[in-house]
Amino acid sequence: MTTGICSYGAYVPPSRLALAAIAGRAASEDGPERAVAWNDEDSVTMGVAAAISCLAGFDRDSVDAVLFASTTYPFREKQGASLIARALDLRRDLRTQDHGGSLRAGTAALRSAADAVSAGSARSVLVIASDCRTAAPGSSLESAFGDGAAAFLVGDRDPIAQFEDWSSISDEIVDVWRAETDRFVHSWEDRFVVQEGYTPRLLEAVQALLEKTGSSIEDFDRLALYAPDRRSHATVARKLRARAEQLIDPLFGRLGNAGTAFAPLLLASALEQARPAERVLVSNYGDGADATALRITEHAEKLPPRRGVSWHLARRRPVASYDRYLKARSLNPTEWEAGSDPGLSATIHFRERDEDLSLRGQRCRGCSAIQFPPQRVCETCFSKDDFEPVRLSDRVGRVVTHTLDFFFPTPDPPTIVTVTEVDGARIHLQLVNCDPKTMRNGIPVEFVFRRIHQSGGRPNYYWKGSPLPEPPAGNET
Repeated sequence: MTTGICSYGAYVPPSRLALAAIAGRAASEDGPERAVAWNDEDSVTMGVAAAISCLAGFDRDSVDAVLFASTTYPFREKQGASLIARALDLRRDLRTQDHGGSLRAGTAALRSAADAVSAGSARSVLVIASDCRTAAPGSSLESAFGDGAAAFLVGDRDPIAQFEDWSSISDEIVDVWRAETDRFVHSWEDRFVVQEGYTPRLLEAVQALLEKTGSSIEDFDRLALYAPDRRSHATVARKLRARAEQLIDPLFGRLGNAGTAFAPLLLASALEQARPAERVLVSNYGDGADATALRITEHAEKLPPRRGVSWHLARRRPVASYDRYLKARSLNPTEWEAGSDPGLSATIHFRERDEDLSLRGQRCRGCSAIQFPPQRVCETCFSKDDFEPVRLSDRVGRVVTHTLDFFFPTPDPPTIVTVTEVDGARIHLQLVNCDPKTMRNGIPVEFVFRRIHQSGGRPNYYWKGSPLPEPPAGNET
């Protein structure tokens, strides 16, 4: 049995914050920048987006387990994997697990998935790594960080990349951390972090992998190396004696260090570029280090194109100002703190979770009309209680009418509010990723999972519309 990666997906927020703006300087069009999750995005919504891309063309009912890795999941006690599984409308009898506490959680979850498939306890495991870390405004970490997510479908049926071997080094060092009550990530002195933590541990993990596989660094065609910054990446590459053409671009100045999702995003980028028979090495760091060797199979050429890292990096929207970013991330001073009341009734949340989280409507068995939200009487043929559930989140809708709301609280007023039709059903939706000046009725939209509000001091999720992008040739299904 061959265990490996059968599919992959990625998500990078289109919003880009110029590093010059953080330093209070004027931004240039081609200057360095970082990807930033906007006011309705977080590690959950980005993870769902990456997973949707990963599962495109695959039967969702074949997924046996979901593993979610993040250090920035909004809830401290509430499972993220089950929430994501619900948003993806997956089977209820699958296994769900959260992985956290370390920036290596993403690659640790990937190995756990491979072990489960190899042991026969699962045939297909969806692994999602997503992070949206916040650094103190104006700090060096704020310029180094970036937000994003990656997803992989691990299985034994026609994998595009076969796992060859693994290495792992555990270590204890106080270099980068965030305590239970901290909002911002903290770091010790940069030179200490790199010289005593990152560089020796990453080299140790890579060397251990080379010894286990009987390989040299020259035997690998693609090297996806985690690093806290570009300079550290160049130092490790030089010590490994890696050639420039082997290195996967670490994306500093375009994406930034995406925490738990960073190494997985670099792996996804490598899978976009790799060809059959090539070998890929991916390394990760955090409380130690690990490294993984993969071999690309002939099935890689048969996988339909994904929305990968390059697709998302090309789809960018510059943030107008640093103040706009601070407002979007709720980092600006406000008169009132966020409410901590119970918020939305738990009973209503439970009763309407199929519609809110899975965007599930219903199809009339009598006339095949689709309705949303579900109700007892068909609006078309008036038959009663004769429906079957239908998932709408993976369909394409079309805006019927819209309005611009200048009063709804948002860092980018106005909010575009629409009535969108999808296969006959009409849904009240907010629209994102769209310039109000170019908004018009009739445009096709896809559905994206987003945070709708923070009622009760906790994130509440729903679906929004996003203009359907033109699929670039060879890059998207």
